[in-house]
Amino acid sequence: QVQLVESGGGSVQAGESLRLSCTVSGFDYTNNYLAWFRQAPGKEREGVAAIYTGLDETFYADSVRGRFTIYRGEAKNSVYLQMNSLKPEDTAMYYCAGDLVGDGWSGLYRYWGQGTQVTVSA
Repeated sequence: QVQLVESGGGSVQAGESLRLSCTVSGFDYTNNYLAWFRQAPGKEREGVAAIYTGLDETFYADSVRGRFTIYRGEAKNSVYLQMNSLKPEDTAMYYCAGDLVGDGWSGLYRYWGQGTQVTVSA
């Protein structure tokens, strides 16, 4: 059974930090991509960051580069998103995704978590 379980969302003030966690199981995530996406009300879902597990190579959206960091835990089946210097425009539901089937790191993924809400107030 495939599972992607996110945690770590919450409500913070602008400038503060949050760390999101996602534990994955039930599919082969080796030499594959794990990613974080977000979707704000009324907006399209967008890729935030991804990591290629074969090399731990990371990718970021321009809007978060330098503020967010994606990395894997020692157990390797966990992926984290450290979010610093949060802005109100970062407010969204954040989703963990695994097993890239589309083109590019922000393309289509086969598996998705249930999402965790991040709210940043000014």
